[in-house]
Amino acid sequence: MIIRRRSKSIKVGTATIGGDAPIVVQSMTKTDTRDIRATINQIKEIADCGCEIVRVAVPDSEAARAITTIKENTSIPIIADIHFDYRLALEALKSGADGLRLNPGNINDPEQIAKVVLAARERQAPIRIGINAGSLPPPSKPCASISEHMVNAALEQIELLESLDFDLIKVSLKAFDVPTTIEAYRVIVSKTSYPLHLGITEAGLFRTGAVRSAVGIGILLYEGIGDTIRVSLSAHPREEVTTAYEILKSLDLRQHGPILISCPSCGRAEVDIISLAESVDANLKEISKPIKVAVMGCIVNGPGEAKDADVGIACGKGKGAIFRKGKVVRTVAKKDFLDALMAEVKNFLT
Repeated sequence: MIIRRRSKSIKVGTATIGGDAPIVVQSMTKTDTRDIRATINQIKEIADCGCEIVRVAVPDSEAARAITTIKENTSIPIIADIHFDYRLALEALKSGADGLRLNPGNINDPEQIAKVVLAARERQAPIRIGINAGSLPPPSKPCASISEHMVNAALEQIELLESLDFDLIKVSLKAFDVPTTIEAYRVIVSKTSYPLHLGITEAGLFRTGAVRSAVGIGILLYEGIGDTIRVSLSAHPREEVTTAYEILKSLDLRQHGPILISCPSCGRAEVDIISLAESVDANLKEISKPIKVAVMGCIVNGPGEAKDADVGIACGKGKGAIFRKGKVVRTVAKKDFLDALMAEVKNFLT
């Protein structure tokens, strides 16, 4: 059983982060924020996939001002991603951003930060201290490892924000290197109670990035660390959201839509299990309710091997057994495998 770290609870728009709240799934738009229509459409698309908070890039004043219209036409909280120019943070807050992500590696002037904090405090908008291994501020300890440098930079920023009477804080410590990321988060949990945002930065293309993210984020989640997650992929943000939920579902931390259990197939299989599983997976994408569905290649052992499944099929030569909770309910011909299984899924959910 996973025992989660108890963190301070904060609100980002309508979303609760930390405390007893479920782990929140985030993503970031890949559109030019100044293209308001494209950004709205992408936010709606990922919200439909289950995204609960979205971050948008704010490279200039036009992008900051666009947040007003974007918020009016979307339903999930919006975080403004700010780099280099503190004035963009002020403008984003004025435009209605629900929170900010600041990088101490490129905004570190105390007077500038103080102006941002004052505006955020007036609006009760949280600030994420977004530490990135690739853009760290100058080290306070020259001999420190990268993970130590990341933690020290976060703690220094926390101290500055607290000195300004601000505690609506979230922290992230991201690196491409998985062990570095894990080490940094393991250290900081003993030094602060603020909620933590997890991610492996610049993780890569969909397949390799999903694996790297699942390893890094999954280890930390299993240790009870983390309040929000983002899977950073060189892919459409819907892939980030669906991958994030797969990580959470694999650890029984969130239930969101179907779970597909399928055997890898082997030389004993007498049907094309891979094609059948792919077809079932495509059909399950239309379902939002939690359900475990199994596609197994052995009619003798299949139901027992997938007894945790709510509904499943165990395939043999020319026929298959439809089962519920490990018990066979009927046998169907090969041509009916997909339709019969999906009909059973529908029956189970109604």
